Amino acid sequence: MSISTNPPLILASTSVYRRELLERLRIPFEVISPRVDETPLTGESTLDLALRLAYAKAKAVADQHPEAWVIGSDQVADLCGAAIGKPGNFERALAQLQLMRGATVTFQTALCLMKGDVQTTLNVPTEVTFRKLSDEALEAYLLAEEPYDCAGSAKSEGLGISLLESIKSEDPTALIGLPLIALTGLLHDAGFVIPSKSGK
Repeated sequence: MSISTNPPLILASTSVYRRELLERLRIPFEVISPRVDETPLTGESTLDLALRLAYAKAKAVADQHPEAWVIGSDQVADLCGAAIGKPGNFERALAQLQLMRGATVTFQTALCLMKGDVQTTLNVPTEVTFRKLSDEALEAYLLAEEPYDCAGSAKSEGLGISLLESIKSEDPTALIGLPLIALTGLLHDAGFVIPSKSGK
C-alpha cells in the first residue's frame, strides 16, 4: 500500500505555540518568519486587524514560496472594542489582568491558508470570562508562569486556566493561537491527507 505524500506546507509564524499546535497534525511543515508590520491601522477593528495580519503573514511567505501552501494566523484580544496585546513584562501583564478582572474578552483568532492566488481567510472567535481575583492571586500567577508573550497575559493551556471562569468557542485550540479544527478542514480541501498513513 502506498504512503500518501502531502503537498509542501509552511507555517508563516515565529510563535512556538502555533508550531506546537500544528505538530499535533503529524504532517511535515517548515517554519518561516513572515516579517510583517503588525501595527494596527487607524480605526481598525480587532477583527479586521486579526484578519488582515493573518492574510499579510501568509502572503509575505507565499510570494517567496509559490510551490507551497502557507498558513498565516494572528490573534487579537478584544476588551470592549480595544485591542489587548502581548504585555512583554510583569507590570504591563498585571495591568492587563486587573483590567480584565471579572470581564469577558473576545479573542479573535484569524487563519489564512494560501497558495499563489488561491486563499481562504477566516476567523474563529473565543469568548473568555475572567474570574474576579485579588491582586495577590494575579501576581502569584504571573510570577509562576510568566506569560508575557501571550495576548491577554494568561495561558489557558497552563496555570492560566485558573484565572478563567468560562471559555466559549467552536475550537479549543483557537484560544492557544491556531484553530486546528478550521485548519484541518482547509487542509483537507487543499488535498492534504490527515491523518496520513506515515503519521508524519
